[in-house]
Amino acid sequence: MVVKEMRSLVIGDLVARIPIVQGGMGVGISLSRLASAVANAGGVGVIAAAGIGLLEPDGFKDFLGANIRALRREIRNAREHTKGILGVNIMVALSNFADLVRTAIDEKIDIIFSGAGLPVNLPEYLKEGSRTKLVPIVSSGRAATLLAKRWLDKYNYLPDAFVVEGPMAGGHLGFKAEQLDDPAFALEKIVPEVIAAVRPFEEKTGRKIPVIAGGGIYTGADIRRFLELGAAGVQMATRFVATDECDADPAFKATYMAAGQGDLEIIKSPVGMPGRAIRNGFLEDVAQGKKKPFACPYHCIVTCDIEKAPYCISLALLNAQKGKLDKGFAFAGANAWRTEKIVPVQELVDELVSEYEAIS
Repeated sequence: MVVKEMRSLVIGDLVARIPIVQGGMGVGISLSRLASAVANAGGVGVIAAAGIGLLEPDGFKDFLGANIRALRREIRNAREHTKGILGVNIMVALSNFADLVRTAIDEKIDIIFSGAGLPVNLPEYLKEGSRTKLVPIVSSGRAATLLAKRWLDKYNYLPDAFVVEGPMAGGHLGFKAEQLDDPAFALEKIVPEVIAAVRPFEEKTGRKIPVIAGGGIYTGADIRRFLELGAAGVQMATRFVATDECDADPAFKATYMAAGQGDLEIIKSPVGMPGRAIRNGFLEDVAQGKKKPFACPYHCIVTCDIEKAPYCISLALLNAQKGKLDKGFAFAGANAWRTEKIVPVQELVDELVSEYEAIS
């Protein structure tokens, strides 16, 4: 049997030995500890910027300042622990999107991943000489075409790569609820569509635009399948929750191991998007119409309807990160129920590589 080695992921002048991007998970699930461990294992480690300042002592009093300070610190902490590739995930829907992008670029982060909306003006924050790569997260070929055309026309800049997130991802989803189970929107369908959408821009400019597949990818066999479909790499988030280095409280990780397949549900988030989470008492109360009283610390997400929201999404996720699952809930991908044990990041990556190479 000829062993097929897992190929590297190349984004411009960045080369990740393992073609795995660790998905950004907020609030505070993927910070410097997890990101640096993934980078050391040869992948791309990603710090989630959403609500990062709420982990600061003054996060509720100085939300904007705390977010910038926390992001800067986490990037520097990660840099102290790895020479590998590091990224940050910054949601377009964040009220302080621009400040966080500027901070990440100031800190010379390798890659900015940006979704939860189309980052139509992201290139304007780059400074002369900046080497930070810009990678939008999209859910269709149409969105990829729109962004590539706009960036090229307005900034003479093409996305350095695209992440394509399918409907099996965790957290907020870029689909309507009725599209989640529609085969027309399956990741296997939209990845080739995005690859086809970027090809004319590659041919026009002579630049390669790697497409990274994400959402529901769980095993080395899954990685192999999407690379054979033409993806340059994969994004995985759920698998990295069940690692020693994940920045969440052990109680958060335990919800993954305790969950059954029927415990994953689609919720209507206060930010106006469907989201996938693990059902618990908090979400059951919300489903029954029991409002969770809160004082909004800061209108952190542009699309959040503060007046009608039954709970604060940022506070719920922060509580979950701290292990207070009675006051929050865990976002998770569709395969979270398959989680059986907590392992070191390196062991997980070794397992994925072995599974990949075991397929003849």
